[in-house]
Amino acid sequence: MDDFIVLKNLRKVYKMGDEKIIALDNINLSIGKSEIICLLGTSGSGKSTLLNMMAGLEKPSKGEIIVNGLHLEKMSESQITKFRQLNVGFVFQSYNLISTLSAMENVSLGLTFKGVPSSKRNKIAKEMLQNVGLGDRLHHKPSQMSGGQQQRVSIARAFVDNPKIIFADEPTGNLDTKTTFEVMDLITGMAKINNQTLIIVTHDEEISSYANRIVYIRDGSIEKITQNEINAQGEMENEANL
Repeated sequence: MDDFIVLKNLRKVYKMGDEKIIALDNINLSIGKSEIICLLGTSGSGKSTLLNMMAGLEKPSKGEIIVNGLHLEKMSESQITKFRQLNVGFVFQSYNLISTLSAMENVSLGLTFKGVPSSKRNKIAKEMLQNVGLGDRLHHKPSQMSGGQQQRVSIARAFVDNPKIIFADEPTGNLDTKTTFEVMDLITGMAKINNQTLIIVTHDEEISSYANRIVYIRDGSIEKITQNEINAQGEMENEANL
């Protein structure tokens, strides 16, 4: 598997007055194209900071972040913003939907920034919402939907322009057990179909079972990396349910 994301000697230090807090320390990691990776750790372990580094949301104090041959740590803010627009989709724990917009408007918003004409982006957004099982909720606003439905809108928004990388930060943290597995089946199933690289941050070991590899993060360092045996029959069932 070709290396798609490469982290070299990555370090992040925050300064609070005279105190230095080491959030990440000497992280070295390679992630293959189309691989599903889980960053697993407790609250405060550094896993979300690591995701932010790979997504270009934060600059490292030291080290390299290479994504598809591009050095993110050397990019300007405008270059990083452009990189995210072209390559990245996000699924957040708190959904991050705009409360005044309908499901279809939330999903099509990213396409608006890319200059996609109204008729085309509405058609694409409608198809994406149908793909995640919300064909009857196109014009509902977030307050009119359950947590699981809102997360499905968030997933549709993340996947709508077929980004190369999906970052999912505690994507099931606000969901019940049944909805958690439905959402994870959906996210991983779509990523596999589209050959996208998926990086999941979680503290939940059950969620980590969806990944090809689990990267255990503790006190800002990689403690160990384990390989998951992916159930081929399970993959087929997940894809059949999409």
